[in-house]
Amino acid sequence: MRVGIVTFPGSLDDRDAARAVRMVGATAVPLWHGTHDLEGVDAIILPGGFSYGDYLRAGAIASLSPIMAEVVSAAASGMPVLGICNGFQMLAEAHLLPGGLIRNDHGNFICRDQRLRVENTSTAWTSAFAAGAAAAGGAAPEITIPLKNGEGGYIASADTIARLEGEGRVVFRYLDVNPNGSMNDIAGVTNERGNVVGLMPHPEHAVEPGFGPDTADAMRSGTDGLPLFASVLSALLPA
Repeated sequence: MRVGIVTFPGSLDDRDAARAVRMVGATAVPLWHGTHDLEGVDAIILPGGFSYGDYLRAGAIASLSPIMAEVVSAAASGMPVLGICNGFQMLAEAHLLPGGLIRNDHGNFICRDQRLRVENTSTAWTSAFAAGAAAAGGAAPEITIPLKNGEGGYIASADTIARLEGEGRVVFRYLDVNPNGSMNDIAGVTNERGNVVGLMPHPEHAVEPGFGPDTADAMRSGTDGLPLFASVLSALLPA
């Protein structure tokens, strides 16, 4: 399986995302923002960083890059697309996901290990969490992965929030503390089809034991982000 990682001017976490992809046995394919060539990939990741210096609005300029026309088309055809942090902001700006991301309500950049609840395990990027939920008697899985953002406050109209909640399209929700003022503690959402997911925290920084956040379960300590990347392989395998 070939997973493309798009690099924009100001991307910081493209190599981390590529490493996470390789760790689950897929091929990471670097893609450049200034082309229209997806190079035959099976899935796409828009990584974190500060594309174009976050001028205008975070992700706004990147959403107009040449390759984003191809990403929009690929997403419409059902290709799995994941946006992490700045990538989530791009997906919102490109109208592949509803709502938007604004400056943190406290006005400061935040960097912390963040607990999340995985609210939806049926998307192309979260299906690997389903086994854990089944083992826990159907309880929603909880994970801890790094969070780092200055414009991470998720907002949407009241009607949009109601629709996301009612349709089960809130994928990740902040636990313990709301770090940026996101409405309904929303940390990540999906589109109606479930192939496009965006989240503000960084799963690619929690894929290797001893190098990610500690968890209560020592067996998975530091690896809570890995199932996102494993999930997309399952989504791409023939039924």
